[in-house]
Amino acid sequence: MKKAALNLIVYLFAGCAVNVAAQNKEPNILFIISDDHALQAINTYSGKYGITPNIDRIGKEGVVFRNAFVTNSICAPSRAVLLTGKYSHKNGHRDNRSRFDASQDVFSRRLQQGGYQTAWIGKWHLESYPQGFDYWKILPGQGFYYNPEFISMTGDTSSIDGYCTEVITDLTLDWLDKREKDKPFCLVVGEKATHRTWMPDLQDLGRFDNVDFKLPENFWDDYAGRKAAQKQFMTIESLHLSYDLKLQADTGMGKANYLRFDAGQKKIWDAYYDKIELEFSSKNVSGKDLTEWKFQRYMRDYLSTAVSMDRNIGRILDYLDQHGLKENTLVVYTSDQGFYMGEHRWFDKRFMYEESMRMPLLMRYPGKIKAGIEINDLVVNIDFAPTLLSVGGVQVPENIQGKSLLPLVEGKRTEWRESVYYHYYEYPDEHRVMPHFGIRTKRYKLIRFYGDGDFWELYDLSNDAREMNNLYPGRKYDKLVKALKDDLKSLIQQYDDQEALEKMMDGK
Repeated sequence: MKKAALNLIVYLFAGCAVNVAAQNKEPNILFIISDDHALQAINTYSGKYGITPNIDRIGKEGVVFRNAFVTNSICAPSRAVLLTGKYSHKNGHRDNRSRFDASQDVFSRRLQQGGYQTAWIGKWHLESYPQGFDYWKILPGQGFYYNPEFISMTGDTSSIDGYCTEVITDLTLDWLDKREKDKPFCLVVGEKATHRTWMPDLQDLGRFDNVDFKLPENFWDDYAGRKAAQKQFMTIESLHLSYDLKLQADTGMGKANYLRFDAGQKKIWDAYYDKIELEFSSKNVSGKDLTEWKFQRYMRDYLSTAVSMDRNIGRILDYLDQHGLKENTLVVYTSDQGFYMGEHRWFDKRFMYEESMRMPLLMRYPGKIKAGIEINDLVVNIDFAPTLLSVGGVQVPENIQGKSLLPLVEGKRTEWRESVYYHYYEYPDEHRVMPHFGIRTKRYKLIRFYGDGDFWELYDLSNDAREMNNLYPGRKYDKLVKALKDDLKSLIQQYDDQEALEKMMDGK
């Protein structure tokens, strides 16, 4: 009897020790970064459509950031900022045309050195190959939606049958199954969706065909008083019938995507889009009617593509739950930037205006973050790297320009930023959005455009949330402008952006 009691005590003590060890173990990190996923298409932020139950689930079980911003609203530079915690002028990756120096200090290498097993699966889009990762399997460039090619760590490229979003999820779950179980992991899942050309999964074709989407209030914006908006080339009118809207997809710009289909996929695809093409031909639309028709097709394809992504994010979350990983895993969902869903009659991003500068950010970590929190403080994607390092118990290097978000989510905030800084460079390709930089406070936004005429724009976001009325011309707001310029200059100096500092000195 005494021996049995002693065994029971030993058993219970061992169990407690295991539980304590599990609690003290460094948390796992799952970071999901999608592409061009607009806040307007996420139910947590917009209350519309109801197509993102799994993304919404991350926020319901954790924290939703209501004011998260990108430093440079374009695909590759945003990923470079994630990796380095530094602005584009510091990490050297300013636009989609350059090559990222992956040998520089990236958060994954520091986590790796701290005992983490690190991986990146899916869209990378940085020209160079990943470094600081124990495993990676990436799409070449933007990748294809159907039967996509992947580059492996050996440098070999091979095609995998299926729909890209599902393939990325399959690779993710396979890696989670085969990882070293005695190490914490940091896994980045790079989704291709919802990037142009918005090709839905076959099972989601026609999902929104019975929905007549309301035009945004500023859809027919005439861009009065906003010179850069007048110069851009990203209006709904510019969407290609074949490349973007899938009519006669076997010709012209859309051909490369169309040729990816196997016979079975092609049959289902043609059966759906041939009907759309017949409908379009019978209407014989032009002018504003054609623009509105393009808008409806754009919205249907975009949101159908988002449905698949959310479904697959649900598969990954379910895996964590079913394998006992939920409690000790930080899950982060974000996009590389915001996107236009017809506001100003635009698609794409790039501008410092709200729809493209804002990014979704939701986190779940049951062991650390209380459920149902909303944070309205201004956060920036330079904050991602220091946050992940802090979660992993790794020292944040002094040259990282962001700040860990842990004090915010833990309710231990002392002081936080009152404004954010932005700088966009790529011009004139691909959409003729002029280079610009600026400051956004909780209420105001001041932007300096340059490169093809130098001018300023000022917006009062509390009274003009859609940024239709440029207040800068005239002298009515001189006092406010001076204060904002002083604050902008301070940010430029803080982040050591010499090009912007020169433009500030040249500006009127």
